Amino acid sequence: MNNKIEGVGQSPALSYFWEKIISMKKLQLFFIAAGILLTVNASDLFAQGQGQKMKSPAATATGKIDGVNITINYSQPAVRGRKIMGELVPYGKVWRTGANATTSIEFSDAVKIDGKTVAKGKYGLYTIPGKDEWTIMLNKDIKWGSDEYTEKQDVVRVKSKPAKTAALVESFTISVENNLVVMRWENTEVSFKVSK
Repeated sequence: MNNKIEGVGQSPALSYFWEKIISMKKLQLFFIAAGILLTVNASDLFAQGQGQKMKSPAATATGKIDGVNITINYSQPAVRGRKIMGELVPYGKVWRTGANATTSIEFSDAVKIDGKTVAKGKYGLYTIPGKDEWTIMLNKDIKWGSDEYTEKQDVVRVKSKPAKTAALVESFTISVENNLVVMRWENTEVSFKVSK
């Protein structure tokens, strides 16, 4: 390779110097090209991942009780062969009532939850599952998961007796039925009453 530069003397030191600069430029170009390829590949992988179905997809339950619109946003984890109640969802511990972000429940007007008044608004729906009794809490905070749950932010706490479902419920579901908000997963069903 001819690395002679016009107007530059041909001393061995200068010749060595210019060879090193040209080598460094080639190395820089190599790293720039490698960086571009990595960025393109990472973008492709991200885009492919966006097209895949989430393990706990987002869901919305809506309904009307006594003229009040109720909207519940939650994620639907699935059983996938696991033991859920008492294991994956431990008894006696606060649960975000779904997966991913905390489940939220919104009322278009003031309501009563098992007779306790709750103002119009949006709340985090947390639960403490139990084998014989669940505690259901509406909380002012809506955060990711249940790690940052604080009881002092509870607007209302009610108790509910769980029942056994007629068949296995693979994906966690919440629905508004008659005057109840009903939660079902695996072989457990629990609900709470809503009225105007």
